[in-house]
Amino acid sequence: MGTPLNSNGQPAFKTSLPGRRLPVGAEPHPDGGVHFRVWAPAAKRLFVRFAQARDLAKSFSEIELLAESGGYFSGVVKEAKVGDHYKFVLESGAFPDPVSRFQPDGPHGASRIVEPSSYSWTDKEWRGIPEVPIIYELHIGTFTQEGTWAAATKQLAELADLGINVIELLPVADFPGNHGWGYDGVNLFAPTRLYGEPDEFRAFVDCAHSHGIAVILDVVYNHFGPDGNYIKQFSPHYISERYKNEWGEAINFDDEQSGPVREFFLSNAGYWIDEYHLDGLRLDATQQIFDESKEHIIAAITRRVRETAPLRKTYLVAENESQNTELVRSVSQGGYGMDSVWNDDFHHSAIVALTGRNEAYYTDYEGGPQEFISAAKWGFIYQGQRYRWQKKRRGTPGLDLKASNFVTFIQNHDQIANSLWGRRIHALTSPSQLRAMTALLLLGPGTPMLFQGQEFAASTPFYYFADHNPELALLVAKGRKEFLKQFPSIAQPASTIVLQNPERRETFLSSKLRFEDRIRFKEIYLLHRDLIHLRKSDPLLSNAQRGNFDGAVLGKSAFLLRFFGTEGDDRLLIINLGKDLHLDPAPDPLLAPVANCEWKLIWSSEDPRYGGNGTPPVDSEENWKIPAFSAVLLSPMKAPKI
Repeated sequence: MGTPLNSNGQPAFKTSLPGRRLPVGAEPHPDGGVHFRVWAPAAKRLFVRFAQARDLAKSFSEIELLAESGGYFSGVVKEAKVGDHYKFVLESGAFPDPVSRFQPDGPHGASRIVEPSSYSWTDKEWRGIPEVPIIYELHIGTFTQEGTWAAATKQLAELADLGINVIELLPVADFPGNHGWGYDGVNLFAPTRLYGEPDEFRAFVDCAHSHGIAVILDVVYNHFGPDGNYIKQFSPHYISERYKNEWGEAINFDDEQSGPVREFFLSNAGYWIDEYHLDGLRLDATQQIFDESKEHIIAAITRRVRETAPLRKTYLVAENESQNTELVRSVSQGGYGMDSVWNDDFHHSAIVALTGRNEAYYTDYEGGPQEFISAAKWGFIYQGQRYRWQKKRRGTPGLDLKASNFVTFIQNHDQIANSLWGRRIHALTSPSQLRAMTALLLLGPGTPMLFQGQEFAASTPFYYFADHNPELALLVAKGRKEFLKQFPSIAQPASTIVLQNPERRETFLSSKLRFEDRIRFKEIYLLHRDLIHLRKSDPLLSNAQRGNFDGAVLGKSAFLLRFFGTEGDDRLLIINLGKDLHLDPAPDPLLAPVANCEWKLIWSSEDPRYGGNGTPPVDSEENWKIPAFSAVLLSPMKAPKI
C-alpha cells in the first residue's frame, strides 16, 4: 500500500505519538524529521509552512497535515528540522503555533522548532524546594541593566550568599513589544525572546540549583493577552462566554470542548517543570480562573506538577484576591492541594503601620498590634468578616491552616507600582520603622517573600510598564489612570499629571536595579542577610507551627510573639512601631522569663551596624523598656544565683 496523498497530491503523514513530550506542538521525531500536531477543530484543512529563514515569505515549503478525530491535525514532516521556522496555515491565514517553544521575532512572527533535550543539565542531585523557603520575586527585564538570563545568572551567587533559596520569576511567556511585566502573555510555552534563548533560561535554572536556589515561575492561566493572541483562530472553544473576567476573556475549563483546553494548560504546567526543571508555579489571580468541573483545573494543575517531578519537592503558590483558603487545603479535604497563598492582609496592615495612610483598598486596616498578631497566628486577618471597602464579606475560614501556608511580604511588583511615584517602602517610612517591620517579616511565622532590590533599599522605583501597539497603548494608559483613581490622593489633578506613562521606554528603564546600591546602602543589606540567616538557623523561627507560638499586645503600637521551645529554650520577638515604651507593671505572662532564667538580647534592629541608634537594656530592674521603632529578639539565659 502506497503513502496516502492529500488533496494536493502531496504525502499525508499519519500521526505518530510515541516519544512525544507534549500532546501538541512541533517536536523532532526519533526517526527523523519533525512531528507536528495541533488542535484546530474550526479548520477543515491545515498546513504547516516551514523554512530555514525566519521570514517565511522566503523559500518555504508547505505540507498538509492529516486530520485526526477530535479536531486534531498531525503529521511527520521529513524535510523539517530543528532550527527551522514555521507557521500553521488555516483558511483564515498563517499563524504561529499555539504551543510554540520559541518565538524569535515575538508573537506575530514565526515559531522556531526547538530540541527540548539539547541542554546538558548538571542538577541530577537537586531535590527541589528547601525546608525553609525564603522567596525572592524577580523580573528578569529589570533585575539587571542588561535584562537577560545571562546577566541574571551572574547574580545568583550573591543571592545565595544573602540567603535567598527560592526565586519567583514574573511571567516569561512571550508577549508583544520590547518590555512589559509579562502578565499579557500570548505564547504560553515560549519563554520571551527579550531575555535570551531558551537554553539560557535553562542555564539560569541549572546555575540556581547549583547555588541551592529553587526557581518557580509566575504563570497566567486566567486570560490570554489581547495583542498577538491567535488562539481563537485555531478554536473559539479556548474562550468561555459563561463567566465575566476582569482581565479579558475567560478561559474555557468546563464548557463545550473544554477537554483539549484543559490539556493545553495542564501540559503547560508540566512543561515548565519537565523541560526547564522549574520547582513550581505561582498562579496569578486565581479568583479569575473559573471552573465547575468535578476536578477543578487548579487541583488538576497541582496534580500534574507533582506527577511531573516525583523525585523533587515542588511548590505551588496562589494569588487570590478573595482569600479562598480552599486553594491550600488537601484534595481529601475538598481543596486544590497547593502549598501557599499570598497574604495581602499582612501587606496592607504593614503599609498602614509604616505610612499611616489607609485609603482605597487599605481602608479596613489600622496597622495595629492585634492585626499583626492575628496575621501571625491565623494567616488571613479577614476570614469572612464584613469588609467596608468592598461592601461585602471578605475571605474564607482558615483557622486550621499552617502559618507556612501564607506568603507574607511588605513589597511586591503590584503594590509598589500601585502608587503615584512607584516608590519602594523605604522611601515612604523611617529607617527604624522599616528595620522593625523587616524583622517581623523575616522572623515571623509566615513564609517570607522579598521583592528584587528590597534587600538593599534600591534607589530605583518600580513602575507599571508595557509596550503595546498605539491603539492599545492609549486604552492601557487610560485604564491605569482610572484604576489608580480609587486612591483619593492620586485622583487629584495635581497627582494625575505626574503619573508615569507605562508605554514610555524610560518608565521601563528607570525601573532597572543598580547593584551599586548594595554598597551604597550596606546597612540595610546587612540587616536582611543577618535576619535571613537567623531565621534559617533557628528551628523555632524557621518552623513555627500553630500552637507553638503566641502573641500579646503590649501597647498602642507594640506587641510580642513568643515561640515556645523544648526544655524552655524559647524566643521572644518584640516589635514596637511607636515611641519608647516603658512597661511597669508588665502583667502579661508571655513576658515572663523561662524558669531559672532571664532574657538575653540576641538581636536588635537598632544595632549600629544596621544604622540603628543602639539598644539599652530591655528587661532590667526598671522592668521592660522597649525602644521606639524597634524589633528585638531575646532568648533565655540562666539567671545568676543570688
